[in-house]
Amino acid sequence: MTDPLPLPEGCISCERRGAVLLVGINRPAKLNGFTPRMFRELGEAYTLLDDDPELRVGVLHAFGKHFTAGLDLPTIAPLMQRGEKAIPFGLVEPTDLGTPGYRRRTKPMVVAVKGITYTLGIELMLGADVVVAADDCRFSQLEVKRGIMATGGATLRMAERAGLGNAMLHLLTGDEFGSAEALRLNFVQKVVAAGEELAEALRIAESIAAQAPLAVIATRLNALKAVEQGPLAAMEGFIATQKQLSNSEDAAEGVRSFVEKRPARFTGR
Repeated sequence: MTDPLPLPEGCISCERRGAVLLVGINRPAKLNGFTPRMFRELGEAYTLLDDDPELRVGVLHAFGKHFTAGLDLPTIAPLMQRGEKAIPFGLVEPTDLGTPGYRRRTKPMVVAVKGITYTLGIELMLGADVVVAADDCRFSQLEVKRGIMATGGATLRMAERAGLGNAMLHLLTGDEFGSAEALRLNFVQKVVAAGEELAEALRIAESIAAQAPLAVIATRLNALKAVEQGPLAAMEGFIATQKQLSNSEDAAEGVRSFVEKRPARFTGR
């Protein structure tokens, strides 16, 4: 993939590949450090994914050698001091925290990380669904080294994925750790050789996109509900959701494809 010419303040690129939306972080000269413009455009890209019926899965990746060094503090600090957010209200929140005023993503997001993946980079991948990491990744949740706190989900999701002790080890020291440790802690799902992470993320995304879209969304949201609200809350929706799905055109196509011994052709209806 040819890197598009980046702007000084960075940008977020969007590229369609069939039903997959590639979302590219593009400020390699500054280690893809996030500026207000980049935050806004990332929210817009996630919103595009959710709103466009032709799109089924997103893949978040980065141009250059590194995923992101995190926040561009000189441009972001004034917003934090005023208690403001860089992403406009009403858009899908990329960290998927359910913050009041923002939408939550419904469609799956796969992330390909590489090289330096600090602070916001970790929180973006923890807020996604599947993460593929290059074996050269360098992770750090280093907000404590800058006198601030991680507020994009790390304090919530690190403990949920890895246990409180493991979360405290990395949150309170801001130490740097590699891909093997991230895999051990369930922060990433696959580790591949550097340079292969985007291809593997695309392979996973295309496999997801081939499944029944309504069933994929329902499955994702139910699993998320179980994590956030507990198994009993998630079970409450089983019968109603299954009734709705089983009466869809895609469910009928699933049965036909099984009987006819062919790949299903789902339409999302």
